Amino acid sequence: MNSEDAEMDAQSSPRALSRREALTRTVLGAAGVALGGRLGRRACAAVPQARAKSVIQIWMWGGPCHIDTFDPKPNAGYDYCGPLDKTIPTNVDGIQINEHLPLLAQQADKYAIIRSMTHGNNGHETASYLVQTGRKPGRLVYPCVGAVVALFKGYDHGYKGLVPPYIVLTRPQGRFSEAGFLGQRYKPFSTGGDPNRDPFAVEGIVAPGISDKRQRDRRKLLEALDSLGRAMPGNPHFNDFDRCSAKAYGVMFGDARKLFDPSQEKDEVRERYGRNTFGQSCLMARRLVEHGVPYVTINYGGWDTHKQHFETMRRKLPELDRGMATLLQDLADRGLLDSTIVWWSGEFGRGPKVQWNPPWNGGRSHYGKCFAAVVAGGGFKGGRVVGASSEKGTEVAERPVYPVDLIGSMYELLGIDPDGPMPNPRGLDAKVLPSAEDGEKTGGRLREIM
Repeated sequence: MNSEDAEMDAQSSPRALSRREALTRTVLGAAGVALGGRLGRRACAAVPQARAKSVIQIWMWGGPCHIDTFDPKPNAGYDYCGPLDKTIPTNVDGIQINEHLPLLAQQADKYAIIRSMTHGNNGHETASYLVQTGRKPGRLVYPCVGAVVALFKGYDHGYKGLVPPYIVLTRPQGRFSEAGFLGQRYKPFSTGGDPNRDPFAVEGIVAPGISDKRQRDRRKLLEALDSLGRAMPGNPHFNDFDRCSAKAYGVMFGDARKLFDPSQEKDEVRERYGRNTFGQSCLMARRLVEHGVPYVTINYGGWDTHKQHFETMRRKLPELDRGMATLLQDLADRGLLDSTIVWWSGEFGRGPKVQWNPPWNGGRSHYGKCFAAVVAGGGFKGGRVVGASSEKGTEVAERPVYPVDLIGSMYELLGIDPDGPMPNPRGLDAKVLPSAEDGEKTGGRLREIM
C-alpha cells in the first residue's frame, strides 16, 4: 500500500460497515421508509426539465494537477512542468491536453474542460466539502451531490432498482458525512471489494468464505425455525418482514448479484477498460447507470502526490486515460451518454510550481486557487473549454467557476431546481444550493456548455 492509499484509509469513515448493516441499509432503501417517502414527494415541486438521468462522478481523491492533465502549460518551464512538458492535439481543433492522455485526446468532442475552477481552500476535508456540496463548512452539515440526487431521483421518484440509488465504488470518501442532515437513508452504499478481482466481493452481497450453498442452507434453516410466523400467517408485521427478507435474498442471489458481477462482460470489454481497480470501476459504473442507478461515485485514490509526483503520474495517467476514455466511448455507443453526466474532479488541484527541495524532491502541494474539472454527457456540450488559467497555471485568468456554479448546472440538467427548497427530516429551512443573494461567490451557471 502506498502512502496516498494509507492516508485515504486513515481518513475514511471511522469503521467499515458490517455485512448486516450494509444489507439492512440496502433493504431499507429498497422497501422505503415512510419519512423518506414524504420528504421525496415534497421534493416534487416545479423543477427544470431533466436532460440527464444519472451521474458518474470520477472523484480524484487527493487532487489531480491541472497542468499535468487537461490544462497543460508546455512553455512554463521545468520548474512548473518537470518532465511532463509535452502536449498532444485532441480531435477538436485548438484543444490540447497532456501527451500521456492519448485515448482521451480522441474523445475530446464528448467532454468540456473547465480550466478556471476555484475556491481557494487547500485543506482536504474543507475542499472536499466545498466541491461536493457547493457550500462553505459551518455548524450544519449539508448533503453532497450524490445524496441530493438520491433524494430527488430515488425510490420516491420512479427508481425501482434493488440496489440503492447512490453507490460508491469502492471505498467511502470519508471526508465528511455525505448525507449530512438528510440522514442515513441517503448515505451512499459503498461496495468495498475490488471489481478487478473475481468474484467482486461486494459488502452485504458476497460474504468472503461463505459459499452460496451455505447461504441458502441458512435461509432454509431460518424458515424451518420460524414457528411463530407460521402460527400467525396474516400478521402484517411478519408479512413486512417476509417482503424485506425476500428483497434481501433477491439482492444476494438475484439480478442485483449479476449486476455487480463484471465477469458477465466479455473479456475484450474488460481489457479495453483496463484490468485494474479504476478501469473495472469504470465498467461497473457503466453497468450501474445502464441499470438505472441515479448516482455512482468512483473514488479514485492516489493523487495526493506530495512526493514522487512524476513517477506516480507516469503510472496513473495511462490508467486514467484508458478507463475514462473507454467509459465515454462505451456510454456513447450504448446511447447512454446523452442521459448520463460524467464529472471528473478532485477537491482541488496541485501546486503549479514543483517542490524540488527536500523532503519533497519533486512533489506538488495542495492548490485550491486554480484547478480543472471535466464534464461530459447529460446535456453538457463536448469539444469546449470554459475559462482559462494564467500563463503558468497559478491563477484564474478568465471566467472563474466556483463549485456552486458547476453543481447548480448539473442539478438543472438533472431536473432539480438549485434554488428550490431541500426537504429534510429535521424541518430545516434549507435551499438546495446557496446563491449570490446568500453571499455566495458565483460566476454563474455554465450556460455556455449546457
